[in-house]
Amino acid sequence: MAIALRLSRGGNKRRPYYRIVVADTRSPRDGKYLEQIGTYNPLLAKDDANRVNLNEDRARYWLGVGAQATDRVARFLDAAGIKERAARNNPKKAEPGEKAKERVEERAAKAAAAEEAAKAAEEEAKAPAAEEVTEEVAAEAPAEEVVAEAPAEEAAAEEAPAAEEATAEEAPAAEEAGEEKAEG
Repeated sequence: MAIALRLSRGGNKRRPYYRIVVADTRSPRDGKYLEQIGTYNPLLAKDDANRVNLNEDRARYWLGVGAQATDRVARFLDAAGIKERAARNNPKKAEPGEKAKERVEERAAKAAAAEEAAKAAEEEAKAPAAEEVTEEVAAEAPAEEVVAEAPAEEAAAEEAPAAEEATAEEAPAAEEAGEEKAEG
């Protein structure tokens, strides 16, 4: 016969009162028990002496003959110094699930991309300052070097309008294709 030290509920609805009993594990919660060894009143304050009353001698006897205490009764026995409770160690309990880990990785990747974009923007902001310095140096340079740079800039300026015209021609064609898809 397996014996357990457990709680047996009494009291009214919303006013629980428990007996700490020694019972056969096969008997119902509030059913037949071998011996009552204490009481527990959860409505009393935690520091109240009458919250848990326990006959320590009988509890030691039943533990000595092989009775197993439930978790709640084991807490009471530990508080009374009768039996130490085994530490519950579940290191994976607080670990997030797979989807949560994936979301964290995605957020980290987005944050890294945002930091890189911010650094690139800072570098671009610094780049015009560098161009101003080169213009100042160019102003101080002899006139021959400035004249040599001017034809290259003019050639680039002539190519730019041709590129703008090409994109302007492509844009209406793209709009027409979009309208055809909307109608169809």
